[in-house]
Amino acid sequence: MKSLVVLFFSVWPLLANSASQQPVQFPDVENNVAYAKVASLGFNLADEKIAYGSDESQYALLWRAKQALVQTPLVILLHGGCWLSEYDIKHTYALSTGLAQAGFNVWSLEYRRSGTSGGGWPATFNDIKAGILAASTYNKGEFKLADSVAVGHSAGGHLALLAGGEISQLKGVIGLAPITDIKAYARGNNSCQKVTKDFMQGMPTDKPKAYTQANPSEQPLHPQSIILQGDKDAIVPAFNLAQLKRPVVMLEGVGHFDWIHPGSEAFSTLIKNLNEI
Repeated sequence: MKSLVVLFFSVWPLLANSASQQPVQFPDVENNVAYAKVASLGFNLADEKIAYGSDESQYALLWRAKQALVQTPLVILLHGGCWLSEYDIKHTYALSTGLAQAGFNVWSLEYRRSGTSGGGWPATFNDIKAGILAASTYNKGEFKLADSVAVGHSAGGHLALLAGGEISQLKGVIGLAPITDIKAYARGNNSCQKVTKDFMQGMPTDKPKAYTQANPSEQPLHPQSIILQGDKDAIVPAFNLAQLKRPVVMLEGVGHFDWIHPGSEAFSTLIKNLNEI
């Protein structure tokens, strides 16, 4: 695993003075939140931007916890967006802000994705592993992987589950509406399912070995992996979750974007599981 760490490593000046930022009040919302409600949320800027590689998409944003806990764990956050370059880290700024206000340090990863940012399988996955490992070398080892939980939403959940299977030092992994069976997902008809072939450079029949390597359902997972899913999710329907042999929390009435809205029931469930993992 050490070979995955890119030697290029730098820290940009502070993006925001955390002491001067006011807490964000997130409105309570009903279940099955629309993406537009997430996109319209306020947020605080990250405290630092840290490069873990030389490409412009290889960086982490660090939000420091805004309240003191007995132990302040690190959330390594992986955003979703169908693995596409069109969907970047920005749509999870509110989630990162909410997690920081709940007492967690947040290491939110940007990474190369399919399209203009030059990602795809396996380059995207290699970025994820390098970005996770970079958290442990930041600031003279301030953060320990043993106290860190990888949290990924949607396509980011897919990557988090795979990374947890290879980086055993992590405390745990939480998949938020994660893509758990990429072979089955690629055969679907919604807009996100249809672009799976772009991420994988083909369909399962074209790239059987690559799809097996990229499939959480066929790869070893971190022993402390948890799946959080909503039964109203039409973007990432639950595929054979029982075969993962990991705990699954299914929330009634919850859709795909509830997990990234800090005013939702789903967000409260995420906080509960982070405190228990």
